Amino acid sequence: MEWIKEKGICQKITQYAFDQLGAAYDRFFKGLGGYPKFKKKGQNDSFTIDAGGKPILVGGMRVKLPTIGWVKTYEGLPHTTTTKLSISRIADDWYIAFAYEAETEITSKLVDVVGVDLGIKELATLSTGVTFPNPKAYLKFIQKLKRLSKAHCRKTKGSSNRHKSKIKLAKHHNRVSNIRKDSLHKVTNYLCKNHAAIVIEDLNVSGMMQNRKLAQSIADCGFHEFKRQLEYKCKKFGSKLVLASRWYPSSKTCSNCGCKKESLSLSERVYSCKHCGHVIDRDLNAAINLSHCSTRVPPA
Repeated sequence: MEWIKEKGICQKITQYAFDQLGAAYDRFFKGLGGYPKFKKKGQNDSFTIDAGGKPILVGGMRVKLPTIGWVKTYEGLPHTTTTKLSISRIADDWYIAFAYEAETEITSKLVDVVGVDLGIKELATLSTGVTFPNPKAYLKFIQKLKRLSKAHCRKTKGSSNRHKSKIKLAKHHNRVSNIRKDSLHKVTNYLCKNHAAIVIEDLNVSGMMQNRKLAQSIADCGFHEFKRQLEYKCKKFGSKLVLASRWYPSSKTCSNCGCKKESLSLSERVYSCKHCGHVIDRDLNAAINLSHCSTRVPPA
């Protein structure tokens, strides 16, 4: 453990690591988690700096880190102070994350209530008729992913070429992830800024992933991330998020007369009501039904 006392290593980093280790052992002995595992260098590299209540200066295109000093960034940062920040590496790029207090931005709402139906063909279909396409980033780049993965496996372990191929593969995964996050942020920003109440289904994503034929496509949509972004952005822009029950038959119910079908296969993309003759797109029909149930379903 002599490396802990080496010159150039910030003691605040090692102290926070020991605090996390102690918390992990507490969870293990209480039966709340598994036995703590060592972090391996090169996998999920990250560290946290806790200034112990002392302010860390952040602002503009740089941040002041203990021991290291001022470090430049590629993106502009808000001029503020923080007591704790985390630095992580993704695909040979370093990212900084910190929390600070920000005022809510209450925006004028164009629509009172909107129902949002999430899907694979269209990422989101709104009850107002607006649709957002699914970028399908993973499916679009899957052939390149296979090619890079195969090339990486053929490299000799421990060689410089294997390390280069590892970085190249990681950058590809990061690109796919960024495309997915970009589309989710654009949709959630639009919803929270322009709608007073947003109604979505409380989807059982882990259960949906059990379908081996659709698991890859469902994972590529990022339904859980969509819900997570809505939760904090609704607070930021002054909107209200309503979670409809996962058992609510939004797709099987006619949005015109309320008649419910006994069954509806995934291949039926157009909803046709035998009772009133109403014909409407399946996803739009579900979104309209969700907007109607906002007064009956309390937020989770």
